[in-house]
Formats: sequence, structure tokens, C-alpha cells
Amino acid sequence: MTPETLVPGATALSQLERIWRGGAPARLAPSARAGVEAAAARVAEAAAGSAAVYGVNTGFGKLAHLKIAPKDTAKLQENLILSHCCGVGEPIPANTTRLMMTLKLLSLGRGASGVRWELIELLEAMLAGAVTPVVPAQGSVGASGDLAPLAHMTAVMIGAGFAEYGGRILPGGEALAAAGLAPVPLGPKEGLAFINGTQFSTAFALAGLFGAWHAARSALVISAMSTDAIMGSTAPLQPEIHSLRGHAGQIEAATAMRALLDGSAIRESHREGDTRVQDPYCIRCQPQVTGAAMDMLRMAAGTLEVEANAATDNPLVLSNGRIVSGGNFHAEPVGFAADMIALAVAEIGAIAQRRVALMVDPTLSHDLPPFLTPAPGLNSGLMIAEVTTAALMSENKHLANPCVTDSTPTSANQEDHVSMAAHGARRLGQMVGNLNRILGVELLCAAQGVEFRAPLATSKPLQKVLARLRQEVAPIGADRYLAPDLETAARLVADGTVANAAGLALPDLRR
Repeated sequence: MTPETLVPGATALSQLERIWRGGAPARLAPSARAGVEAAAARVAEAAAGSAAVYGVNTGFGKLAHLKIAPKDTAKLQENLILSHCCGVGEPIPANTTRLMMTLKLLSLGRGASGVRWELIELLEAMLAGAVTPVVPAQGSVGASGDLAPLAHMTAVMIGAGFAEYGGRILPGGEALAAAGLAPVPLGPKEGLAFINGTQFSTAFALAGLFGAWHAARSALVISAMSTDAIMGSTAPLQPEIHSLRGHAGQIEAATAMRALLDGSAIRESHREGDTRVQDPYCIRCQPQVTGAAMDMLRMAAGTLEVEANAATDNPLVLSNGRIVSGGNFHAEPVGFAADMIALAVAEIGAIAQRRVALMVDPTLSHDLPPFLTPAPGLNSGLMIAEVTTAALMSENKHLANPCVTDSTPTSANQEDHVSMAAHGARRLGQMVGNLNRILGVELLCAAQGVEFRAPLATSKPLQKVLARLRQEVAPIGADRYLAPDLETAARLVADGTVANAAGLALPDLRR
């Protein structure tokens, strides 16, 4: 697989998404090497000098006042990594680990960290050779960097810890050897450069962002089909309504939905004589809600693109040669972005769940059969599928509570305000999974509803979505074991099949 070449400071989210989804290896552009080596030379000079420089020849955190002898600076870095391997819980997904490694390359590539190019080459080789460190999910508060998870990553580079290689979990040194690689002993500051930083939190936030954007695209398509299923009005999609407000996401959502519903015979059948004056908000306000969520995701994307390209360890080697201790490792921007994504995911799911409830209720669905089954009573149809969406919606509401405000002091009060970005970002995977399942159930309901309108047909784009769904999920007639169908529908949402089948045109996540 051809590696993605990354330019530190100028790498786009689209590149990072390809790495996360497709597993491509990554390497830094050769232009980054001169800056990296210049910073490494400056750190080597400081390590040989008599002045105390934090992280180079001193202890860490509350122990920064303790000077370390030059002969012990390498051991200091090894001890730092081993002592910080305190993560607990299940290993994180391999593709997220690889994204974290890629983000660390980008950060080091800014030429402000003081690591040797040899270590960057090892990290690149691990990505190319599919040596993936085993990184426990829990243990970071997103403050002085994602210390514990990044330590587990770095441990493999010095021959410790554990890594997955060739489908097996091996001790770090064995995994490297199996891939034809060798560990690299750490020099002054190098251990600190690897574990200071926000790459664990940012990788999870980006994974959540990529999944949420896919879900938002699918939600536009599915909600359009739901509108046709309940014979809803397209009048609220008129362009001037949305231009009068001016929000970009709302305008894009309404534009997309108009195109998706254009030419629907179902819609044309009730333009005249429909006694309903207004549809419920879950139909009428779709552009306002999903569009606002899209704007929120784009704001988070802007923050995360900056963070992905940032130098976030400490201390940093500045352009004037000074080695200065700062706080770029504090993950507050990532924490805010993760909370924004969580809110958007929860709201897309909340309005989708109301559309599900609308379609299964014969008093609200404009004459669709109860629970969308052709023989209600004997059959329960999608009754409990709707209940499942209510459970998932409620779970996402709880998970959407902000994490970034939940600071707690750590490290003997040296790190007395922390971002909690790590678990704020990590919860996004569960939330996006819940959202995909809500939308999957909505897709099943909307498909049933549209088919009950026969011989009237929906629009051509939505007919393509219906045909694609029916390749894998048959119409629901007599009751059957539904769990596999729900999972299939969720997969079609998650992998972009639904949006692609409709030919949905939408501006990119980053305009």
C-alpha cells in the first residue's frame, strides 16, 4: 500500500481519514528532516551542558527541581517510559492506534521536539510493517499529554511493552524483530517528547468526527425517505426560508433534501387537498437540526485539523534555539471539540428517533399500518425496534454531557487543571455506533413506509437507496428474528452505502 506523505503543519483531514479507514502507512515529507535534526542537535548540546533544562537533565513534573547527571540522562528517559505504562482496560482499536502514531509523526515533524530522525524512521517503519503497539484505553486525563497511552506506544520502540504483529500479540522487542526492525534506545528528552502530546485524544476525536460526518450524510438521505413515508410536505425546504436565516449547514441540508425528494410521485400525490397544515418538527425542522449539527461538526473539524498539525510536547525547542517549558500538551481544544461532536451526534439521533416514533404510530403516520407491519396484532412489526432506538437515544443523551468541565487535580497538584479530553473523545465511538443503529432502524421504517405507498413511488435517488437496502434486507412481512437486519442496516449507514446509493452531493467536511 502506498504510504501517505505528510507535510507537518499542512496535513489535511482527508489524508488522516484515509489512513484511519484504509490502513495506509504514513511517512513525513523529506523537507521535515532538517528542522528535526537541528532541534535534536540543540537538545544534545543542552544535555552536555551544566544548566538545568526541564526534561533534558531534570526530573519530571513535581520532581523537576532534581538535577540528573549527564551519564544518567538516557536512563532517565527509559525510566520515564516504563513508569508511565500505567494504562488499564481494553486495547484500543488498531486503526486508531495507527492514527495516533501518525499524529505523533506530524507533531515531531514540526522540528520543535528535539528527537533524532532515527526515531521517526522507526515509527514510520512500524506503520509500514504493521507493528501496532497494544495501547490500553484508559488512564489519560488529557493534561500533561496523553501520558499513559503514549508511553505504551513508545515502550514498543525501546523493545518493551506489547505489540500486535501478524495477527499475534507479542512482546515489543519480539514484534519488532519479527518485522525486521530493532529497538532504538532513547536519548535526552526523547521519551518526554513521545509521551507529551495530545495524539491519543486527537486520534479518538478524529475517529468520532469521521464517523459522525458519515452518519450526518446518511441522516439527510434517510430523513428524506421518512418524509415521503409519512407523506410529509417539502414546502419547508424552499430555498428562501433557509437563506433568510443564513446558516450554511441548514442551507446545505435543505438543498440536499430538495434534490433527494425531487420527482417523488408520493409527494406529488398530496400537494392538493391534504388537510394537514404542518408536519411535526422532526419532519419540518430537519434542515435546522441536522444542518446545525453539520455546522458543529465543521467547527470541531477546524480545531482538530489545527491540533493534528501541532507541536504539543514539552519543552519545545524554539526557532531562536531556546528550550522553553510551556503547556501545549494540555488537550483543552480537543476536549471542547469532542464535546461539540458529542452534542451533534446526540441531536442527529434524537430527531431521527422521533421520526421512527412517528412512522410506527398510526395516529401520526398518515395511514401507515401500526408498527409498519401488514398484519398488526398477530405481528408486532417494528414495535420493539422503535423501543431500541429510544434506548440508544437516551444513552447518547447521557454520554453527551460535557467532559471538558470535569477537571480534577493530579500529580501532587502540579497538574492542577486537566482537560479530560481522552475519555471525552473516546466515548464518541460508542455514540456514533448508537447513532448508526438509530439511523439503521429509521431506514428500515422509512423503506417499509414508502413501500406501503405503492403504487406511488418515491424519487429516483431514494428508489436507489431502497433497492440497495433490499439487496440485503427483505421487506418485513410476518414477524421474524430482526436483530441481524438491524445490524445490517446500521452497517449500510456507517460505511456510507446509503449516502452513496442516493448520489448525495454535499460539500466536504472541511470546505
